Amino acid sequence: MIRDLYNVHPVGPGPGPTPLTSDEERRARATLFTELGNAIADRGWTRFPAYTVEERRRLVAVGGMLSAHWGIPVTVEAEDACSMRLSLADQVPGV
Repeated sequence: MIRDLYNVHPVGPGPGPTPLTSDEERRARATLFTELGNAIADRGWTRFPAYTVEERRRLVAVGGMLSAHWGIPVTVEAEDACSMRLSLADQVPGV
């Protein structure tokens, strides 16, 4: 059975994702601090996806938090359009 749809219009793109609240942002950074910190402690570097400017800023902030916590500089660099690399300052890239 075929039904005709009347008054149906395509829906355009929505307003996009809403920004995180301050509590959600704090919890997200705390989680990244723990998980990325453990990965860097194990290997000396880690890679993490970052698709938006907000995600990249969050990773840079987490890198700063790790540097302050350890007393060792943690570098945060964009590898490509959708991933960031966090590593200890003396770690050789690509190893």
